[in-house]
Amino acid sequence: MRSITSLLLLALLLVGLASATIHFQETFEDGWKDKWVVSKWKQDEGTAGKFAHTAGKWYGDAENKGIQTSQDARFYAITAKFPKFSNEGKDLVVQYTVKNENKVDCGGSYIKLLPDTVDQENFNGDAEYNIMFGPDVCGAQKRIHVIFNYKGKNYLIKKEINKVETDQLTHQYTLIVKPDNTYKVLVDNKEAQSGSLAEDWEMLAPKEIKDPQASKPADWVDNKEIDDPEDVKPADHDDIPATIVDPDATKPDDWNEEDDGEWEAPVIANPEFKGAWKAKKIPNPAYKGEWVHPLIANPDYVDDKNLYLYKNIGAVGFELWQVKSGSIFDNIIITDSEEEAAAFSAKNFEANQEGEKKMFDDIDEKRKAEEKQKMEEEKKKQEEAAAAEKEQEHSDHEHSEVDEEQELIKTQTGNKDEVKPTKPTKKVDHDEL
Repeated sequence: MRSITSLLLLALLLVGLASATIHFQETFEDGWKDKWVVSKWKQDEGTAGKFAHTAGKWYGDAENKGIQTSQDARFYAITAKFPKFSNEGKDLVVQYTVKNENKVDCGGSYIKLLPDTVDQENFNGDAEYNIMFGPDVCGAQKRIHVIFNYKGKNYLIKKEINKVETDQLTHQYTLIVKPDNTYKVLVDNKEAQSGSLAEDWEMLAPKEIKDPQASKPADWVDNKEIDDPEDVKPADHDDIPATIVDPDATKPDDWNEEDDGEWEAPVIANPEFKGAWKAKKIPNPAYKGEWVHPLIANPDYVDDKNLYLYKNIGAVGFELWQVKSGSIFDNIIITDSEEEAAAFSAKNFEANQEGEKKMFDDIDEKRKAEEKQKMEEEKKKQEEAAAAEKEQEHSDHEHSEVDEEQELIKTQTGNKDEVKPTKPTKKVDHDEL
């Protein structure tokens, strides 16, 4: 029999799911193009990339397709609208998956939450957005962006979120923004970062500032140490030369002063030389410590309990630049429920992880075997070519010896016609006479 506690938790979960709202979800099944609009941005310049509808080269479910960037060094821009909503007083959960099949080396894989006023046909990198979230990789720099638009200005998170997966498998990124102005970032359903919107972004002016009326007193002593006044430089300190003649050096036996000049022994560093004299350091009895600029309340600081709030969320989109294409975006959900996002993840992401990993490993193992076979075949070809070359050299050498023999016979007989090599005379046994 289930315990009362477990039954209560189950009941609360069911109530939570029942009251949850899913504002948008997308698994890119048939008919997905009816919801999405590809921007005309960069098309006239010929640098706009095209999305392909595919599950990729490896997958857990062949029917679980996404949209894939299909051309290298291209800009991509695509959006989908949904009924406008406000996240006032509720959680905001943005979740999606991305698989970088070609190991992206420089490019973004982030998603943008957009206002309902977005111009879909002209959506571009300068278009206003509410939130930008997701991984961005370029060379050694790998980070997860969380950028909030606040009063018309975009603010980057101050913390580093380096939990960027760079393998070739599908990974899930989740951003949870709460009405108490806190947030969480999950990668594959594991927390990668969390904190306060007020503290981790500079959307608000600082609560305190340095007192403009205060300055360090002129007589403030902040030197921890001073020269020891009782330490005196030795009288012979400056008499010690920095270099001396090498005592082990001797004039070479073949030195000729008429030709080489007068021999001088080489100079070496003097081990007794102590350098410029400096007095010993002692603690400064007048030291007052490091001076700290006093702080005062910032008159420009205004608290805002609604840092989390967006009243006009009405679209989602991808606006990307990728040097190397191959990123597959899928399994998007925007909801006010962590439980709904978790259930969506279990069905569309977690259920396919094991199968995708196995298929990838099988393909990778086959690739390695083919590469090994190719290398072995190439090595065999090289060995056969070397053997053939050696055989040809041997044959050329034999022909050269025959030619030399013919020339010798011609010279000895005076016959300038072609002379064939004579056959050896057969030895006759006495019984045959």
